[in-house]
Amino acid sequence: MADVKQKERLTYRQQQALATRAHIAATARQLFRAQGYAATSVEAIAAEAGVAVSTVYAIFRNKKSILAAICDTWLEEAQIRPLMEQALMDGDVSHRIATAARWTRQQWERGADVLTLLHAAAQVDADVAAMLAGWIEEKSRAMAHFVASLEGSLRPGLDVERASDLFDALTIPELYRELVDRSGWQPDKYEQWLARVLAWELLGQAGL
Repeated sequence: MADVKQKERLTYRQQQALATRAHIAATARQLFRAQGYAATSVEAIAAEAGVAVSTVYAIFRNKKSILAAICDTWLEEAQIRPLMEQALMDGDVSHRIATAARWTRQQWERGADVLTLLHAAAQVDADVAAMLAGWIEEKSRAMAHFVASLEGSLRPGLDVERASDLFDALTIPELYRELVDRSGWQPDKYEQWLARVLAWELLGQAGL
């Protein structure tokens, strides 16, 4: 609701500018995926998006900034932060685990291609490599904070450090791809499976 009210307060020109920014980023995401980050020029992005090259540079400055915008859109669509906040406020640890499975599913469902792009771009662009390293560090801190919130409910013999290792291993994108993309699982089946496995491995519970 707050986002809707904020959009209502924007002028028509501001709304157009945001729409143009989103359109350019979405176009770039398609081209990066099809041609590769290194092989895709700003000129190609502008031509495909139907805007002037100067417009792309005025909004983004360079390809790294476009990629950063793509990442922001991905994480916003996946609702990682709101879901994590919801989980941390939930007094029921089983519900926390289920919410963690939800954001993991949405993260890889909405942006597995973006993660692939980031790793490929990092090989040829030092600035992207630094951005990726920062994102990984931020993600690791957030996940460690979440697992630490379970400390009093972890199964006997399991400390927070070991629990963090298990959580990281069970939520990697490669596992999502193996089960959903290669084995044909529906994303909701993956989410339910992950919730059960996390509940068992971390809490010693059978899960919801």
